[in-house]
Amino acid sequence: MKRSLFLAVIGLVSLAGAGFAQETVDEALALFAESGDVHVSFSDEGQAQVERIIEILLDALGVPEYLDETSESEVGAFPVALEDKNLVNKLSQAYYTYADAFLRDLPNQRETFLKGKLWGLKSLRMNPAFVSFEEQENFVTAIAAETDVPAIFWTNANWLRWAEPDILDAIRGGIAPKSLAMNERLLALDPSYSTYAPYRTLGAFWQGLPSGVLLALFTGGLEQDYEKALDAFCHIVEEPTYCSGTLCYEVDPVCHEYFENRIVFAQYYLMPLDHWEDAARVLQSVLDEDIGDTFPLYNGLNQAIAAELLAEVQEHL
Repeated sequence: MKRSLFLAVIGLVSLAGAGFAQETVDEALALFAESGDVHVSFSDEGQAQVERIIEILLDALGVPEYLDETSESEVGAFPVALEDKNLVNKLSQAYYTYADAFLRDLPNQRETFLKGKLWGLKSLRMNPAFVSFEEQENFVTAIAAETDVPAIFWTNANWLRWAEPDILDAIRGGIAPKSLAMNERLLALDPSYSTYAPYRTLGAFWQGLPSGVLLALFTGGLEQDYEKALDAFCHIVEEPTYCSGTLCYEVDPVCHEYFENRIVFAQYYLMPLDHWEDAARVLQSVLDEDIGDTFPLYNGLNQAIAAELLAEVQEHL
């Protein structure tokens, strides 16, 4: 059934029917936990739930099936009431979650990140002040004045993952200075968002930049920097061997409960620098713990990633 037809039907049914539609939206929103994650399991059932969340949010926003969600102009022009801005943010997050957790190594993963990025940008541009700054100055200036944490975070998260497979796309899009601006704004507004995700993103950002002065000319002068990556990671992992002196921060205990913090430290710092024994130790620590009930999706996903990475690490031991 076309979404436009679906909405027309909803408009014709009784108040009880309309209440059921809102109840369905409320049930979908209830799956977004306070921690920031979508609270589903890392399973086929969890995948089906996230797919359903996306469907419900698209219907709630009135998005017709003919709208090209990979077109920035079409998504940008699509009318959304300001009171539905939260639904747009949740849709951006749902697309990221779907692509990140359930479309790994599949051909439609990158397109799904693109959809998430464009809905994130849509949310940002629902703020007239953001649009004014972006048009009169630039995107970085607009971000510096933005206060919508979920909109900034999920735009950045989707954008980085979309750009990851093709560094030339990232360079052409000028994503490096834009991503850094978004991360810095997030750290100023709410560094603990999504279990301290801004630090995870920033650490991976500094490690993932190209190295060399020549390439840095195309990324706004930014280049790979392991010291800055470590500084970010030391906010989310308890590693006194690496995080001492000026890099010694008070780490929230919840960071240890969230496996991805240790995974990114191993994947984007220890492994690239050939710290194989420590990488094996950190990855094994993730495999040795119970997934728990607080972060079922991402702890389940990151145990699977830990097993894959550990197999790679063991080849170097």
